[in-house]
Amino acid sequence: MRHRLHLILVGIPTLWLVGLFLVPLALMVAVSFGTTDILGNPVFGWYPGNYRVVLSSSLVTPFMHSMVYAAITTIISLIVGYPAAYTIARYGGRFRYLLLGLVILPWFVDYLVRIYAWIVLFSDEGIVNSILEDLGMSKGHPIAFLNTPYAVVGGLVYSYFPFMVMALFAAIERVDQAVIDAGKDLYGTPIQTFRHVTLPATQSGVLAGCVLVFLPSAGDFVNAQLLGGPSSTMIGTLINGQFAGGGYWPYGAAIAMVLIVLLGAVMAFYLRSAARAHRVGMT
Repeated sequence: MRHRLHLILVGIPTLWLVGLFLVPLALMVAVSFGTTDILGNPVFGWYPGNYRVVLSSSLVTPFMHSMVYAAITTIISLIVGYPAAYTIARYGGRFRYLLLGLVILPWFVDYLVRIYAWIVLFSDEGIVNSILEDLGMSKGHPIAFLNTPYAVVGGLVYSYFPFMVMALFAAIERVDQAVIDAGKDLYGTPIQTFRHVTLPATQSGVLAGCVLVFLPSAGDFVNAQLLGGPSSTMIGTLINGQFAGGGYWPYGAAIAMVLIVLLGAVMAFYLRSAARAHRVGMT
C-alpha cells in the first residue's frame, strides 16, 4: 500500500512535467529545425540554417539587452531586497509574515494591469509628470520616463522583486541569532559581522534569489514592449513577434532554444554554486 501511494505521489507530478514541459519543449526543438508551408504552418524537417541566422550578428544586441537588463534587475533587487528581507525576518516579530505578504501583494493584480499602471504613472501626461508640472519642476516639458532602458529595468524590478525578498527571507530566518551575536563578539563592527557571518550564512538565499529574478527577467518581453522603445528590444520581444505576429515559427523556435540554453547555463552555475556552498556549510 505504501509503495503504491509512493508511485502515485511521484507519478502525478512526473506526468504533469512530461505533458506540460518536456513534450512542448521537444516540439519546440523539432519546429526549430523545420520550415513552413505556403500558408505559414510549420513543417518538420532538417534545416539548421535557422540557428545560423540566430547566431548571426543581427541578434547580438537583443541578446545583450536581455542579459544586461536581467543582470541590472538582479543587482538592484538584491541591494534593495536584502535590507527589506533582513528587517522583516529579524525585526518583524509576529507581523513578519504579514509584512512579507504586503511585499507579495502586487502579485494579486494581473501582470499586464501592473505594467499599464506604470504607463499611467510615468507617461508624458501621467500622474508623476502632472505633479512635477504643478510643482514647477518640469518647466512645461514632461520628463520622458517611458520608452527608455530605465523604464524597462524599473518595470522588471517591480515585477520580480518579490522573488528576491522571499528567497532572502527564507534564508535569513533560518540563521540562528546566536550565530550573529557570536560574530559580533569576534568581529566587532556590524559591517564586519555582516561580511563574515550573516552574508555567508545566507549565501544560499542570495543565489536562489538571483536566479529567481534573473531567469524570468531575461526572458521577459512585456516590459520592453510596453515600457521601452525601439532601442530597448529584448530577445523575448523577438520571440513573441515570431509566434504572435504571424512571423516565421521555426526562426522564433530557434531563438527560444538558444535563450533556453543560455539560461540553462546560468541555472547550472547556480546548482554548482549551491552544491559548493552546501559542502562548505557541512564542513
